[in-house]
Amino acid sequence: MHGKLRYMGWASTIGGWLVILLAISRNPWFVFTENAFSDLGAASANDPWLFNVGMILTGVMIVLYAVHLFEAGVNKLSRVGGTSMALTGLMLMMIGFYPEGTPYHYTVSVWFFSQGALTVLIGGLALIGETPWRNYGLIFTFMGIAGPIIAVIVPWPSTAVAEAYGILVLNLWVTLITELTPRFIDDKR
Repeated sequence: MHGKLRYMGWASTIGGWLVILLAISRNPWFVFTENAFSDLGAASANDPWLFNVGMILTGVMIVLYAVHLFEAGVNKLSRVGGTSMALTGLMLMMIGFYPEGTPYHYTVSVWFFSQGALTVLIGGLALIGETPWRNYGLIFTFMGIAGPIIAVIVPWPSTAVAEAYGILVLNLWVTLITELTPRFIDDKR
């Protein structure tokens, strides 16, 4: 089963961006350098359901991908990373359930990006102690530490630009770790 779930990482990456682009196409007022992506799910947006349902479905794909990460884990800490990825997906789902303008939106939004960065960091720390994967561990650990620091210190022109940066860091990690997991599984055999 986990072999098929491996592709949920790529599916969530592509699906998430397609949802954002489709929602932008339905909202010509959206300006990347002025708005937040969540504005596309606010009650005032055209077809806010598109963004919100899209975030929920993308979150489901991330949770399914997390099952693969958990099963492919090379050690206990990497399985904790899989669990952390599941929480990342859950928080993305919550963004859809609590869209812009609702009381919990800001909390679940910040939690989504924080949980994603924590997932990358845990994934890196898990691999540092594994000899064949040490270099990837160092790269992922750097990404998990530097990514959030850069997100906080750079004066982004808008929330959407900062969000795009955070999403791209997570997308890069998903792409790299997805390429590695079959080797993790082979090594366990």
